[in-house]
Amino acid sequence: MIHITDSALNAVRNAITGASEPVQGLRLKVETGGCAGNKYLMGLVRTPEEGDEIVERDGVKVFVESGSREILAGVTIDFVVAIEGAGFTFDNPNATHSCSCGKSFG
Repeated sequence: MIHITDSALNAVRNAITGASEPVQGLRLKVETGGCAGNKYLMGLVRTPEEGDEIVERDGVKVFVESGSREILAGVTIDFVVAIEGAGFTFDNPNATHSCSCGKSFG
C-alpha cells in the first residue's frame, strides 16, 4: 500500500487541475538508474496502463506500475516546501540506501 500525505495529495490535485489536457491521475514507477541504483519516475497520465495498481485518496488517483509494486510497498509520498525548493519526497521502507537528493535509492 502506498501512503500519500495531505501535502502530496494537494500538490497532485493542483497539478491535475492545472494540466493543459485532461488527465486521470499520477503514474508512479521505479526504473534502474540514478546515483544510488534506482530512481522514482512520476508523471500525469490520461489513463492507467494495463496491470497498474490504482491507489485513490479523496478523488486523486495514483497509478502504480505493475513491475514496481513490490519495491514501492509501504512507501510514503510527501510534498515538501523548503529553502532549497519544493518537491516530492519518498520514504521507502524497502530502500537500503539513498542519495542526498532523495530521488534515487538502492
